Amino acid sequence: MERDARAFWIRSPGEGEIRDVVLPAPGPGEVLVRTVCSGVSRGTEAIVFRGAVPPNQHAIMRAPFQDGTFPGPVKYGYLNVGVVEHGPSELAGRTVFCLYPHQTRYVVPASAVSVVPDDVPPGRAVLAGTVETAVNALWDAAPLVGDRIAVVGAGMVGCSVAGVLAGFPGCRVQLVDTDPSRAAVAAALGVEFASPEAALGGCDLVVHASATEAGLARALELLAPDGEVVELSWYGDRRVSVPLGEFFHSRRLTIRGSQVGAVPPARRASRGFADRLALALRLLADSAFDALITGESPFADLPDVMPALANGEVPVLCHRIVY
Repeated sequence: MERDARAFWIRSPGEGEIRDVVLPAPGPGEVLVRTVCSGVSRGTEAIVFRGAVPPNQHAIMRAPFQDGTFPGPVKYGYLNVGVVEHGPSELAGRTVFCLYPHQTRYVVPASAVSVVPDDVPPGRAVLAGTVETAVNALWDAAPLVGDRIAVVGAGMVGCSVAGVLAGFPGCRVQLVDTDPSRAAVAAALGVEFASPEAALGGCDLVVHASATEAGLARALELLAPDGEVVELSWYGDRRVSVPLGEFFHSRRLTIRGSQVGAVPPARRASRGFADRLALALRLLADSAFDALITGESPFADLPDVMPALANGEVPVLCHRIVY
């Protein structure tokens, strides 16, 4: 049984390296997983790589299997797909998703992995953690049949939300972004695309995921009276201004925060984290989500690739790492 592994670490803000790891022997109820591919969630991982996690968020922002502490050295990540090489018979040889960092092999409790359905390719399954965020956001938002909806910010999370919303009956869904190249992604997902200036107003619901002050302001402008913005952006250590003048009070608008760390109250009694992730994996049977994979690199190149991803030199949604 192979016990040697390699892992990507952020040595200090803006600098990464690959370190050797000696794995513990898997005990009862544990699995040894060989990674097939992992995904770089550019928004959050860029903030972590730059060392921009605020001190008062260090505990909240810990990844499930993070090693080290912010700002570094830290091993961080949560989109990992692999094959179980050792473990309970029902999992041995199965392809699984785990909220694990970028590492060639790892040992975790069997309860920490979710079996990837047979109709979901491993390379697409790396999106499960982000689609899970979208599921959680829409449990918070609770869209209704026929709603007029905008998703402001066509990053990885925003596109995942739009992809899930594309299946809602009777809804008008627009994906809104300043980058016109995102129109092709919107088309692949089966939703409309618009620039911020051309986006349709009168929305019952706006999901904001641009992580920009201008995006949040535009999200509020697009709402109909009594409409709601569900805020998915995470700004790290940046402060943003919210335009609470203008139409905010007269239209009785609402801004609701949504975060994947907790199941929304309306589902908490009947759904757990495992149920939410299993749903995300089932949704990934739709090949339209392949449009969110916009690049790929070998694991050995990650120390050179991550700086370019974090500073925006490479305009990506999800960048897949292959092992």
